[in-house]
Amino acid sequence: MSEFVRITEQPSHYRHLEKMSVKEIVANLNNEDKTVPLAIEKHLTEIENLIAAITDKMLAGGRLFYVGAGTSGRLGILDASECPPTYGVSFDTIIGVIAGGNVAIANSVEDAEDDTKQGWLDLQARNISDKDFVVGIAASGTTPYVIGALQHCKNNGIETGCIVSNTGSPLAAVSDYKVEIVVGPEFVTGSSRMKSGTMQKMVLNMISTTVMIQLGKVEDNRMVNMQLNNEKLLDRGVKMLMEKINMPDYEAAKKLLQQYGTVKKAADAIKQ
Repeated sequence: MSEFVRITEQPSHYRHLEKMSVKEIVANLNNEDKTVPLAIEKHLTEIENLIAAITDKMLAGGRLFYVGAGTSGRLGILDASECPPTYGVSFDTIIGVIAGGNVAIANSVEDAEDDTKQGWLDLQARNISDKDFVVGIAASGTTPYVIGALQHCKNNGIETGCIVSNTGSPLAAVSDYKVEIVVGPEFVTGSSRMKSGTMQKMVLNMISTTVMIQLGKVEDNRMVNMQLNNEKLLDRGVKMLMEKINMPDYEAAKKLLQQYGTVKKAADAIKQ
């Protein structure tokens, strides 16, 4: 069996960054970032298979969990937290779980990612069951907190997937659906918040957006279930409703929207 090599820890292709001008740094960063979508493009089938499995669970009433540590955990929480206001789903539809708990969202929690048992305990605290789906996120694919969580899921008949930046990782070994996208060494050696983090964010966008569309939270290309929690979104919703039901009166549409809470509910009420 060949030794597992972490591409995410390999030396940067660039040397003496401190001697570069600002122009050189940003140009090199941009060139590196350009490689990320090209790397993702090679793995669209794996992403599709993961999304299909997640959608099946969620159509049956299950939830989606993202589990990660550090940057990976924060990106999972970011994606999960943006779904309720964008698509009108409850906050327990997609749930981000991070090593170290909520304090780790903004602060580093020493050794939290090294605990092999806590990830499963954190999932149990949220009443995880085989109706749910769990996605482990880890650039290296070696984070003990995430591996332990997914191993326990496997032992309890809970379907899992992973998003990693290395091939053949321990995390992938305990995942049912593997998304392994190698983006290469980072501009700053080992700083996987960079290209690996960008890749994770892009794949998470694909997952949550596609799942929400499959769950009927989007009509045409519009967020018809979005929460109207500020003036910008309210205005957007009014204009969306005016177009959808062919109502020229802005104030009348606004009153209707405020009465029913979402564009979809207001439009459905008019159609009845």
